[in-house]
Parts: sequence; C-alpha cells; structure tokens
Amino acid sequence: MKIWIDITNAPHVRFFKDVIKYLISEGEDVIVTTRDFGDIHKLMNMYDLEYISIGSHGVSLYEKLKTSTERVNEMIEVVADEKIDVAVSKHSIELPRIAYGLGISSLYVLDNEHATAANKLTLPLCDRIISPNVIDLWKLMQYGADPNTITKYNGTSELMHFKNFEYNENIFNDLGLELEFDKTIFMRPEPSLASYLDADCNKSVLTPIVNELKDYANILILPRFSRQAEIFEDIENVTILEPPVDTSSIIKSSDLVIGAGGTMNREAAILQTPVISCYPGKTLSVDQYYIDKGLMYRSMDTRDIITSALTSIVNPGEKINIEHDDLFKLVVDNIYDLGR
Repeated sequence: MKIWIDITNAPHVRFFKDVIKYLISEGEDVIVTTRDFGDIHKLMNMYDLEYISIGSHGVSLYEKLKTSTERVNEMIEVVADEKIDVAVSKHSIELPRIAYGLGISSLYVLDNEHATAANKLTLPLCDRIISPNVIDLWKLMQYGADPNTITKYNGTSELMHFKNFEYNENIFNDLGLELEFDKTIFMRPEPSLASYLDADCNKSVLTPIVNELKDYANILILPRFSRQAEIFEDIENVTILEPPVDTSSIIKSSDLVIGAGGTMNREAAILQTPVISCYPGKTLSVDQYYIDKGLMYRSMDTRDIITSALTSIVNPGEKINIEHDDLFKLVVDNIYDLGR
C-alpha cells in the first residue's frame, strides 16, 4: 500500500513519527511531504524521517492564500503519478483538497474546532475524520463535515507524542544549562503566525509574567521563531532554548509549564507536570478536557497567573490518573481500512 502523509506544523512531526516508522516497518510505501515552517525540518531530521519539502507559510492573509495555492500546484506534480492509496494529514489545508481532486481516500486528524477557515476548506472533502470526544459533533457539521465520516476517541492528539517516549532525566545537564534556582518553569509563547489567532508577532502575553517570575525560578523559553526569541533575549535569568530539543523530557523535568499555546500545555497535562494556560484565543475543547480533569489551570489575568505559579512550584499537588483510548491504533486501523 502507498500512503501519503502531509506534515504542516511542528507538533505534527511528533504526532506522525511513530505512525510513519510503523508503516515502513510493515513494508508500506510511505511518502511524507512537509513545508518550510517553524521547526518542522529540524524535527524531521532529529527523528531521522525522510521527507519532501514543498512550499512555505505566509504571514498575512494574502501571503497565506498565495503560498497555499502555490503549494497545491507543486504538490500535485509530486503525488499525481504515485498511485497513492491513502492520504493522511492533521489540519493540512492542501492534502484533503488534492486527495479529493485526484480521487484518493483521505484521513484527517482534527483537534481545533476554532480553526474556521481550515475546517471549512477541508472537512467537507475528507473520507474519514478522527476527532476527540470532547469536540462537539454539531460544530464539525457546521463546517460541512459528514457525521458518518467522523470517528471519536477519548483523549487528545498529544497522546501520540508519547507512544515510544524515553524520559531523559538528565536533560538539563545534557543541554548545559546553568540553573540558579531549585525550581524551573518552562514557557512557550503564543502561535502568533497562526491563521486562527489574531496576535502581534512583536510582543507576547508572557513578557510581564517572565519579568515577575524570573526572581523566583529558572525560566526556560522555547520560542516559535527568531523574532519571538528577541522579545525575551535581554531578560535576566531567562534561557532561550534552540530547537530541536527533547521538549517532552524538559516538560517532565520542569516544576511548572506556562504556555500561551496549546500543544505543549496538553503534553504537560499528560505528563502530570503542573501547567497554566494563558492562550490568548478562545478556549479549545481539548484544553477544556484537561481543565475539567484538574490537570490544567487557565487564566488570562497576569497577577492571577503569577500567584498561581508561585503556589504551584511550592505545592504542586497530587497526581491524577485518567484513562485514554489507544489513538495510535485508531489512526493505523483507519489507514488500513481506507486502503482496502
């Protein structure tokens, strides 16, 4: 069977890495396409995954439309003659459109019900959609998704990131970090370039939080792009991490995570590291899932975040055990089912 997987964002590398390796080990022919955006290529190289890079990512709406259109044209030339059986993606704009146009069965993994433009452009075209139970089915139907194509599961997509996770308890030493305090806080800025978030690339909601907490704990920040790194580079007691790094081990070794994004917050919840979300957009259902289970705290009030952070690093609370479905099996089974 020939399978095409399109990876358009850095977290999707971690989502698909074990699926790709498993399919190859089973003798399947796997074609992986990516785009030049964020840390995708660095992570693909880190996990020793082969890929074809096609296109990039724009900043303005005009640029995003133009680059997406150009990417569709370039990708068609790559995949049209490959006789692909199944096309798989996670919030890729281009793959579902190409797969539909070429008559290729497609599997789409979704975890953001607020990505209006992306969902309208893709969901009506997909043969199979995998979505967390916590996302309202009616919301997806409003975007044009056929409810008969949707497979639900208990948990969130970040479960896939830990399929073969090996914790490096010496990660701070391996990175050569000079830590002044006993406590360490890992932070991730907002996804300023994302189409679903109206944010300024030249500032961050984390800045006043960093300025306050840097006197109480080591601050580690993993920016999404170079301009974001510049926001924090002159602040005392702040270490700016350069990707690719073992973020899972960093999260697990930290005393607290404060994130203005989504993926690493949810990874922290799964790893049972206390996490505060200050994501500046609408609360995603997948975040609410962990909030309701007591594994994530959400606030947009700077003073409240600082107070909660100081309380958490002193008293992190008890571990909370929750049950999840086997998402890896669900994805692989759906790929083979569509490829029959």
